[in-house]
Amino acid sequence: MKNKVLQAHLALIIVNIIYAANFSIAKEVMPAYVQPFAFVLMRVGGALVLFWIVGTFFIKEKVDKKDLPRMALLAVFGVALNQLLFLKGLSLTQPINGAIIMTSNPIIVMIIAAVFLKEKISFQKITGIGIGIIGALIMLIYGKDFSLGSETIFGDMLILINSVSWALFVVLVKPLMKKYNTFTVVKWVFLFGFVYVLPFGLTEIQDVNWQQLPPQIWRDILFVVLATTFLAYVLNTYALRALSPSVVSIYIYLQPFLASLIAILYYKNDELDLRKLTAGVLIIFGVYLVSMPFKKRANKSIPPQE
Repeated sequence: MKNKVLQAHLALIIVNIIYAANFSIAKEVMPAYVQPFAFVLMRVGGALVLFWIVGTFFIKEKVDKKDLPRMALLAVFGVALNQLLFLKGLSLTQPINGAIIMTSNPIIVMIIAAVFLKEKISFQKITGIGIGIIGALIMLIYGKDFSLGSETIFGDMLILINSVSWALFVVLVKPLMKKYNTFTVVKWVFLFGFVYVLPFGLTEIQDVNWQQLPPQIWRDILFVVLATTFLAYVLNTYALRALSPSVVSIYIYLQPFLASLIAILYYKNDELDLRKLTAGVLIIFGVYLVSMPFKKRANKSIPPQE
């Protein structure tokens, strides 16, 4: 069990490294080369093919018909609304706005998990999320061009609704992860999701000038399909087999810190200073508090009087 928990945490670190890079990579593609809904159709369609190849040839598992309606509902929250609203919102606002708004996700997940899964909202968990938010905001806001105004408000609202939608997916998919293999769940969710996003992306994808796409944009598209969609969904849902939705969601606070580390180690265009170290320590400590199991105080019984 300890190995599975450790693997789940490692999977979430990989996921959030991918997500840390995705904000800027997706922004390079949209809307200059590909419109948001066309991009959604590309990433959902591409990942769908990969999920069904793996699920059909390597994971031979049948799904109870009674679970298909739940998977169809999960596709609304985890694929259609999540993908459409995030990419459309990102095309209408700044990447930093989207990153800051998404810090609301662990709070929303904690509330929804308490309602649907009866997951306890402990003081330890609230403290961990609060510390994580502070660390993430230190990384995101300091020295950055962040503004919430009339020019970005519609895009910002779409990303906020996306955050709620993703929170519902993370919580509601948990029971299915205990019953089925990760690929079994995700391939069906993406099949329904593809049906949902097809009407939105069909017109826009016909407007893409494929011959004029630079090699860098093709690489960005490939990254979003293979890493941000296929790999990230697999690892996220895999982590839910061993961890609670609240633990999975709080890893979002690592994204700005990881993005900075990528810039320092790979692009050599940033430096590690006291602010980043402080933010990193706060975020990691917040993740630790939420990850640690809540321990109830033992009630000492008083022997009955004779």
